[in-house]
Amino acid sequence: MIAGTGGFIGTILRFLVSRYFQENTFSLFPWGTLSVNISGSLLIGIFYGLSERGNFLSPDVRIFLTVGLCGGYTTFSTLANDSFMLLQEKEWLKLSLYTTLSFFLGLVAVYLGRIIIKSI
Repeated sequence: MIAGTGGFIGTILRFLVSRYFQENTFSLFPWGTLSVNISGSLLIGIFYGLSERGNFLSPDVRIFLTVGLCGGYTTFSTLANDSFMLLQEKEWLKLSLYTTLSFFLGLVAVYLGRIIIKSI
């Protein structure tokens, strides 16, 4: 329930922030999405940093902010945090595989989804 509430708020924020940037930049470059992804990564870093410092965030508040708010705002923030954890642990191969597979398989999945719909 708490993650769902955060996700609801994050989704609304994603729409508003992305829309603001797209309407105020006259370019085909996806500034809105980039802004959401980078700001979401900053937020999840702040929230996990706070939770690692001690009693700043209760487990429920951490779930609300990270899984819910950041998850609804952008799943890229979770990808970035997972990548940072692998980097911090010096898991170079896992980091390379995770980031490469996430990007390329995501791109392939988008392509396949579009092909499936076009073929119907």
